[in-house]
Amino acid sequence: MASRLKSLESIVAMAELEIRRISHDPIELITRAIQPIFWIAIFGSVMAKVRAFPSTGDYITFISPGVILQSSTFISLSYGIMLVFERESGVLKRLLSSPMPRSFIVIGRSLAGGLRASTQYIIVLLAAVAVGAKISSDPIKLILGYLILVIACIGFTALSILIASGLKTRERFMGIIGAITMPLFFASNALYPIEVMPRAIQLIAEVNPLTYTVNALRTLLVEGSYMIGYDFIAILIFDLLSIAVALKLLHRIVE
Repeated sequence: MASRLKSLESIVAMAELEIRRISHDPIELITRAIQPIFWIAIFGSVMAKVRAFPSTGDYITFISPGVILQSSTFISLSYGIMLVFERESGVLKRLLSSPMPRSFIVIGRSLAGGLRASTQYIIVLLAAVAVGAKISSDPIKLILGYLILVIACIGFTALSILIASGLKTRERFMGIIGAITMPLFFASNALYPIEVMPRAIQLIAEVNPLTYTVNALRTLLVEGSYMIGYDFIAILIFDLLSIAVALKLLHRIVE
């Protein structure tokens, strides 16, 4: 029991360290929110005016959960660059010399990355409401939406760590992250219903974890419903797979 508590404390310590980093650099949160705010305010307004997708109803409201997730996903997918930097600078070796099991590097960093990415939730949500998005004001649904976002971003951070495990330079890492972030975003239901996609893209969207996370956020924040069980299970499966594979390849991260 004592060892389990010690293990939990180690994981929480990594998350706490990330929160401290965020509190010491609040400007980063604001600058990262500029792009998603433009997505909602400009892209959303233009597409709403041309009525490109009548079935979505209020288009700005429709895309708001997707834009929140897009911003958060990019942050969590970029988190692995910290591991590449720490390996280059030797910080990772010092971390490995501590009594903490190596597997906690993945679990603790995934939680830390999820918390960092979730900071976009409140900022972008307020921006969406400011430009006319009809978002639920139910505090329970808002809290559940935040928790769903954190859980999903834990999986994306683990995926980022997995990618970082096979790369030696920060430049190559960012190149790969840039190459997969937007395809993941556009091959989901973040900006348009799955029904309007070509069949080949629909197949990708059906296995895309972004799709299920957007579904859950849209159900809670827009539809005002709690019917997110199927989406939640899909997100958990994605998290477990990402963490499991990252743990399996942990030896490549620490070489």
